[in-house]
Amino acid sequence: MKIITLCKQSLLAVSITSTFGLVHADDFKRFSVSAGWLHVMPQGKANPFDISTSVPSGTNVAVGEISIPAFLGVLDPDASFKDGDGYTNTKFFLNEVFKKEGDASSVGELLGFVDENGNVNAETSGVATINGIDHWQNEGSGLEADDVDTLGLTFNYYLNENVSLQFIGGIPPKVDINGKGFIKAPLTGSAKAGGLAGQILPDIALKQDIPITNLDAYGKAASVRAWTPALEAQYQWGKAGVNKFRPYVGAGVMYAHFSDIKLNSGIRSDLEAAGHMIQNIHDGQAGAALDGKKSSANPVVDVDADDAIAPIVTAGFTYDITPNWYTVASVSYAKLNNKATINVIDSNTNRELIHSSTKMDIDPIITYLGVGYRF
Repeated sequence: MKIITLCKQSLLAVSITSTFGLVHADDFKRFSVSAGWLHVMPQGKANPFDISTSVPSGTNVAVGEISIPAFLGVLDPDASFKDGDGYTNTKFFLNEVFKKEGDASSVGELLGFVDENGNVNAETSGVATINGIDHWQNEGSGLEADDVDTLGLTFNYYLNENVSLQFIGGIPPKVDINGKGFIKAPLTGSAKAGGLAGQILPDIALKQDIPITNLDAYGKAASVRAWTPALEAQYQWGKAGVNKFRPYVGAGVMYAHFSDIKLNSGIRSDLEAAGHMIQNIHDGQAGAALDGKKSSANPVVDVDADDAIAPIVTAGFTYDITPNWYTVASVSYAKLNNKATINVIDSNTNRELIHSSTKMDIDPIITYLGVGYRF
């Protein structure tokens, strides 16, 4: 009688645990790993660079010696002044003053506006008030990530036959970052000529978009190593050992970290030159800034990309080759963006000369094709 009672209790226990999934069949595999081809296709578009410099609007600075082309180039082409015959275009008038006729000296040389080096002398160039380069945005500029391929790896832990947690990783790929747009500093302001020129001319209006760097000309602006592990909760339809084809969906989070950032050497050189331009203004040599001369600074370029966390969703399927081996294919989308920052710093003083940043919308579609093993 006791034996029959024990048997009944054992059968009842087996029935209860089987019903609630606390005991699994012998063929239930709690873990799986896979490896395969991971292709990342960023969908985001470039966002404008936001740029500021250490030169506040309204800065007054001596121009100093400046070449004639740079002097004429910074004049507002629409500015005019009133002479005895009416209004005269300032840029046209000064171009005529400095223009040579054959071997003859220009009017500017005869009046002593030009020094022995053939440049507008410091007395004539006078003092300038500079606006516009303290802060601006360059529309049509920005950075975009290129497509990339790498080895993908996944690891699943199954809570039951349908629900699992998946870790997605792989070999961190080197991603090419493409630059878009022409970076220009929108300089405006006015200048007051000195000496005899100051007696002839009123305040001279200044207006010029100062070229900094042409990102379109360089194509690849930088390269970066991207670390983008993800963790998802997934639901898979069907039953192991019964259904060979088992679709699934998943949702989770992706963490993105970027290292080994290498800036294009041409862009780096352009930004160092821009750093010299800003320092020349601080040194009271605005003419040297416009002529692209080196300054007292030692500009260095620092590039950084922020870490980011993004939601990720996935749809895919597995197909069993054997009870243990399977193939897997999936498509994922992550709403991923981060901020890239490029600073130009004077290493002599640690002063930040130029600060620029842009939001990078990466938003990748990720396809994965692999082979896995359950255990």
